[in-house]
Amino acid sequence: MKFFRLVNHINIVPRWIIFCLDVSAATLAFGVAYLLTNSFNELFFNIEDFYINLFLFLLSSIIAFSIFKLYSGIIRYTSALDSIRILSTVLFTTFTLFFIKLLAVIFNTGFVIDSRLIIIYALMLFACLLVYRTTIKIFFQYSKTVKKIKKNTLVYGAGDLGIAVKHTLDHDLTNNRIIVAYLDENLNKIGKVIDGVKIIDANELENVIIRLKVDEVIIAIPSMLPDKKAEIIDICLEHDVIVSTLPPVNKIMGGDVSVKQIKNVKIEDLLERAQIQINNEDIRTQLEGKRVLVTGAAGSIGSEIVKQLCKFSPQIIILCDQAETPLHNLQLDLQENNKNQIFQTFIADVKNEKRMRFLFETFKPHVVYHAAAYKHVPMMEQHPIESISTNVLGTYTVANLSVEYNVKKFVFVSTDKAVNPTNIMGASKRIAEIYVQALNNHLLNNNKSTKFITTRFGNVLGSNGSVIPRFREQIEKGGPVTVTHREITRYFMTIPEACQLVLEAGNMGEGGEIFVFDMGKSVKIVDLAEKMIKLSGYTPYKEIDIKFTGLRPGEKLYEELLNDLENTLPTHHKKIMIAKVRDNNFTAVNQSINTLFEIIKTQHTKNIVREMKKIVPEFKSKNSEYEQLDTETEKIIL
Repeated sequence: MKFFRLVNHINIVPRWIIFCLDVSAATLAFGVAYLLTNSFNELFFNIEDFYINLFLFLLSSIIAFSIFKLYSGIIRYTSALDSIRILSTVLFTTFTLFFIKLLAVIFNTGFVIDSRLIIIYALMLFACLLVYRTTIKIFFQYSKTVKKIKKNTLVYGAGDLGIAVKHTLDHDLTNNRIIVAYLDENLNKIGKVIDGVKIIDANELENVIIRLKVDEVIIAIPSMLPDKKAEIIDICLEHDVIVSTLPPVNKIMGGDVSVKQIKNVKIEDLLERAQIQINNEDIRTQLEGKRVLVTGAAGSIGSEIVKQLCKFSPQIIILCDQAETPLHNLQLDLQENNKNQIFQTFIADVKNEKRMRFLFETFKPHVVYHAAAYKHVPMMEQHPIESISTNVLGTYTVANLSVEYNVKKFVFVSTDKAVNPTNIMGASKRIAEIYVQALNNHLLNNNKSTKFITTRFGNVLGSNGSVIPRFREQIEKGGPVTVTHREITRYFMTIPEACQLVLEAGNMGEGGEIFVFDMGKSVKIVDLAEKMIKLSGYTPYKEIDIKFTGLRPGEKLYEELLNDLENTLPTHHKKIMIAKVRDNNFTAVNQSINTLFEIIKTQHTKNIVREMKKIVPEFKSKNSEYEQLDTETEKIIL
């Protein structure tokens, strides 16, 4: 073992040593070729003829070695390209020797090189150069893993990327993965062998995992459909097999894969859905050359909206947020990646009417995407005043200014928690929805031009405060992972997908609609936690425990996208529906909201929530101190 450790610490040998090894291989090849040509018969052996031939053959070979720089390669990393270089070297040597023979005949030197000797020498030289290089390569590969615990690895995908993965692992001295098989769906490849590794039908994944005692599966098909990827990951997790993936092809520099790019699959890969298609040209028509305002621009949703807006070449994008550092970082990132786009940061609180008026007066935006909001359910349950101030008063302020300054479209980003709300945050967003829709209908009746569109969707993966980053932190600390309830479920959508649908809904909206997004299937949070633990290489409830802490104030077991009085109409986009909701009288809504704003000034929390319940009758508190207010309402009704 000490010998192998010593071998692995050998630095790359000087070129002159490789050159000497190549010359030695050529000498050996000539000796064998000479004996074969003379049938190992000593009677035909002529010492003078032998040395002349040896000199000419070695001289030709040395010239070829120098021209093709055969000595410049690192032997332990010999590849197919090196084989081509060796073949080119041998062919050049062969042609040189035949040329020397031709000259000898022309000038009648009396010395003739045997053509059989040239051909046999060429074959022997190619074999010797290739065999000794391959032998050294195999020796180094063996020496680097001789004492390591080997990890049986399957590569899912026998294309160029899959082959590149094997070559990368073979050349990495720190690697302990052993590729035991390729899996592929292409029937023409099944049964064939690549670099000594057999290609097996991908449908046999589960059987192969069991039969070959697989420890890891590397998915080498970046374009694989999300549903298929999720199916593979689920099978692997059932058998405690680690799953790794590669980045998109455009992020692999020069087509070469590095070991660092082979990373464990993340829970986002399981929840990912097929890429959506949006009407880019129509969106471009509405946004190109326009001034666009995004409130809450430094947040997870707002920042992604801004990044996607850049594709449509607006005249200027105004980034409005009250968070200084995130806004600064966003501006730096945007300027670095969008050299030709103009951005203007504007630090402001959306509920500050004077400050927001100055923004509208200065930039006069054509389109507004209103994403600014407080969204943490437990926090807002403790601070209903701030929830109303930002989520309702902020929306009220920006919406009214949009009308005053003739904004063409106002797109409001809402939430599924606004449906049958059970918490302050959801109710505040529902009140904002009601006002925006009532205002749109009021403007329509008075021939005003501003169109108000609401978009409603559930949780987004990776957003600030999302459950997934929280679980990841808990797993990194060794657990336990905390889940509020064993039966709690949530809808999930990626941030880019949600923002794409926001842009598409804003494009198709004619004013007054509440667009509901297809969120797919709801996910049990406990299942999410278990899978995240398994993907991290641990066993749930054993190595990392899961504890159930009970529902938090205002939290419900499942989210809805439509309330009981609503239904939906389809649109031309299969993932966007229009919610048919009851109309509200603008005068009554405006009066109720202004009453709410007056109560805020008193700082009387219960009166604020009581007024919220009047505006949103379906708002029934859960797990909250405000449940008693629902009891009061029921008594009054009785």
